[in-house]
Amino acid sequence: MTQTSPPSHLAPSWGVLFQCFGLIGLLSFGGPAAQIALMHRELVDRHRWLSEEKFLRGLSFCMLLPGPEAMQLATYAGWRLRGIRGGLLAGSLFVLPGAFVIAALVWLYVTFGTLPTVQAAFLGIKAAVVVIVMQALWRISRKALHSTGAWLLALGGFLAIFAFNLPFPLVVLGAALIGLTRVPEAEHSAPPAHAVPAHHWRTIVIWTALWLLPLLGLSLIGAEFLATIGWFFAKLAVVTFGGAYAVLAYMTQTVVSTHGWISTGQMIDALGLAETTPGPLVLVTQFVAMLAGVQTGGALLGLAAGIVALWATFAPCFLWIFATAPYVERLTHQPRLRGALQAITAAVAGMMLNLSVWFLLHLLFSRQTELQFGPLSLAVPAVDSIEVRALALTVLAPLVAFALRGRILWLLAVMACLGLIADGFTLG
Repeated sequence: MTQTSPPSHLAPSWGVLFQCFGLIGLLSFGGPAAQIALMHRELVDRHRWLSEEKFLRGLSFCMLLPGPEAMQLATYAGWRLRGIRGGLLAGSLFVLPGAFVIAALVWLYVTFGTLPTVQAAFLGIKAAVVVIVMQALWRISRKALHSTGAWLLALGGFLAIFAFNLPFPLVVLGAALIGLTRVPEAEHSAPPAHAVPAHHWRTIVIWTALWLLPLLGLSLIGAEFLATIGWFFAKLAVVTFGGAYAVLAYMTQTVVSTHGWISTGQMIDALGLAETTPGPLVLVTQFVAMLAGVQTGGALLGLAAGIVALWATFAPCFLWIFATAPYVERLTHQPRLRGALQAITAAVAGMMLNLSVWFLLHLLFSRQTELQFGPLSLAVPAVDSIEVRALALTVLAPLVAFALRGRILWLLAVMACLGLIADGFTLG
């Protein structure tokens, strides 16, 4: 495979690299901000493998790409240090610990999730998840909505999904096109790319084939369920701008409403459990795929579905990095690309609001009615189906989150306990 970036003479040994990124993978709790801070401490402050400038440029570059930026930053750092093999090692170690934990959680969820006590605990966790999504919406809104145009894009993103049920990729594409046309090109020229090997195209072809040929093979041998899982998550990987919360709306829309693989309640549970694991939050795709597989065809199909989802989700992350890393300086100086990303982020804020409303409706009401007005489709809750325990826990969740000051694992644990307590009062 082409070595697109020769390692520096100061590059760490493979053993040291394994230890460092293995530690990062095991300790990467708390979402992208905490994960990026952990990598900065290890790569810049402790080992001094990357300068502050190179680290920040790599971070800006990864934010231009679809996919989990923290995992791709780890892959980019590994590429800078030891070329393609270093990037493959770093990115894999960032994902694999969380993937093993997710597999164990799916088994526990399938085995014990139907017990009344467990369901009571999950009611509290569901209330916590709504708060977590709202906090993510607040953070992304503060970052993205600084102009009237951005607010209009956010409103358009919300209405496109909530009222018109438009496909998520179409909304992302529309926002990107608006962003491309609104931002003028810079007058000065971008800096040149790094020296790129003559056969760099082979790297792109090889990684594209590695990503897509297994999915094509599943289609050809007639493994319909696994092929559908694979192609869906591969498509998801291409439009995953704005982080995992952004694509949850699309994932929920597809796996719940279109395919009926899991329920909305199970989708909220999946997100809550994914928050407790190290690694990128987008590992929720593995949880969803495994749960759908178990419910469709048993444990073996669930395991196969999880592997397919992992491959379809994360193989393209390596492709994006290895194909474009030599062009980091040029890409990070393109104002039109930045404009497109800003427009997508603004639209994603609106789609995340739709996700919050969707979760709230299904948490607080056991029945909804679909009202059709031409192309508009609105979900209206049945007022008499309100869940009092869920309402009480949803009111308490923001107060608990504020008291715990952003400690997500503690929030989930406390809300699970409050769910048990609420269930005890009901039984009493």
